[in-house]
Amino acid sequence: MSDTPEPDVPAERLVGSDRVLAVLIELAGRPQGASLEDLARAVSSPKSTVHRALASLTRAGLAAKSGVGRYVLGDEFLRLAFAHHEARPDHQRVLPALVALAERFGETAHYAVLDGTEVVYRSKIDPPSGAVRITSTIGGRNPAHCTAVGKLLLADRLPDDAAVVAWAREHGLERRTDRTITDPDAFAAELARVRRRGYAVDDQENEMGINCLAVPAGIPAARGAEGAISLSALAYRMPLDALEDAVGQITALVAEAIDG
Repeated sequence: MSDTPEPDVPAERLVGSDRVLAVLIELAGRPQGASLEDLARAVSSPKSTVHRALASLTRAGLAAKSGVGRYVLGDEFLRLAFAHHEARPDHQRVLPALVALAERFGETAHYAVLDGTEVVYRSKIDPPSGAVRITSTIGGRNPAHCTAVGKLLLADRLPDDAAVVAWAREHGLERRTDRTITDPDAFAAELARVRRRGYAVDDQENEMGINCLAVPAGIPAARGAEGAISLSALAYRMPLDALEDAVGQITALVAEAIDG
């Protein structure tokens, strides 16, 4: 059987289950809901066929119609999504560590895995207090090259400078802020530092005003997806040097919470 993925089906050719899934995905991106006309236009399909897709989703509880004629995700979809997330083995394993970090430092803790050139945030715990919080979301993605978790995971995946430079030239190093490392050789040097130190940092490289420090999650592959745990902080509240000064505490909290 070929491992080559089938090409995406163009929106104008969506049929049957493809159309139902396209409508569901479109709804997921519209928290305020969408009209039948909006959805038909978004998936390039006739209103009558989109209406049938919505009827199927509504019967299953995956979509619902509000009193003003707009469609939203249904409660059953939300129940399934959150129940699945809470039961995931990797989430269960890292949750105590994330809670411990958020409580100890008053900043946001994440667990993320590598997916190609991006990181995907699988778990997040906000601090118990604080007026300003980080807007990342579970399931959200960011480029791996400019995030602490991404650098840590790439440093493990790419064993030496030559591999890093080849990866960077193949995929590019998008500039997200003025601090993003965009030169392949400089990026190779950065990942070499990550390997030596055993942790990675993001010095406002993905988003200005936010810095981050990541350490290995310490979850064996047999117990779930390997990933990284990070502490993300507003730079004015916890500068990068303060995060690095605390790396010993961060590593110890993670090890105790996961292995304890």
